[in-house]
Amino acid sequence: MNHELAALLAQLDGVLVGKKDQLQLAVCCLLAGGHLLIEDLPGVGKTTLAQALACSFGLEFNRVQFTSDLLPGDLLGTSMPLPDATGFVFHPGPVFTQVLLADEINRAPPKTQSALLEAMEERQVSIDGRSHPLPEPFFVIATQNPHDQRGTYALPESQLDRFLMSLSLGYPDAAAERALLLGEDRRELLRRMPPRLDRGRLRQLQEQALALHVAPALADYVQRLLEATRQSREFACGLSPRAGLALLRAARAHALLHGRDYCAPQDVQAVLPAVAVHRLAATGQAQAGGSAVTAALQQLLQRVPL
Repeated sequence: MNHELAALLAQLDGVLVGKKDQLQLAVCCLLAGGHLLIEDLPGVGKTTLAQALACSFGLEFNRVQFTSDLLPGDLLGTSMPLPDATGFVFHPGPVFTQVLLADEINRAPPKTQSALLEAMEERQVSIDGRSHPLPEPFFVIATQNPHDQRGTYALPESQLDRFLMSLSLGYPDAAAERALLLGEDRRELLRRMPPRLDRGRLRQLQEQALALHVAPALADYVQRLLEATRQSREFACGLSPRAGLALLRAARAHALLHGRDYCAPQDVQAVLPAVAVHRLAATGQAQAGGSAVTAALQQLLQRVPL
């Protein structure tokens, strides 16, 4: 494994104990330049993971608590009149940062959720007919609670598709939970956490990931996986070409994390569930949750030949 990224993962593991697989996927998501969605019950470490990622990558961080009365202007910013009434001046909102934690994003109404769409796709926001570029790099790490909880609004498919990966942390195992109960307060650990990378080094790693070799045979394998989701009766609809591009971006980042200069089938297989679970809907009784989608994806990986 890349020694710089191994040190970064070890630091993250000291804060979020027992979640090595999820931490690797989260780091891959940022190395690929994508946005990350973390869906799980309250209190399992979603916000802690987002803050730890920002600290470890040495990036500017803002947190916005999404609520039912949050307005788009509270997120993007507003234009205010000058004292002499000769014009307006733009006051940037909290979205103007390098890492934005959109906490409990599905507790805000759809209009506010949609305010993030342009920012996530174009890395800019438009206010009063003027475009304002966002800082580079720009990542959205959003957390959301399960849809069956009160006061939640489901994210539309168009916005879900803007997230490169979706993760679920789950409850810790007994050993990890005991270490958490007897260990130091997580907020104190975060305050002392040093950055392991800087903005320039992160950019270099992202460029390396984009340049990793993908053999024609591996591209064929990815196409077979996409086609299998479209033909499967377990999914309401299959993965789009944009999802295929996202899958290769994530697989390249996974290969870089593990010290390879080429993308291998195991990289595609490792990231497929995280890239696809929020883009697919299961048919029949399993529509309520993503666990059925994840299980169907694992079966699909076993069926599609290399």
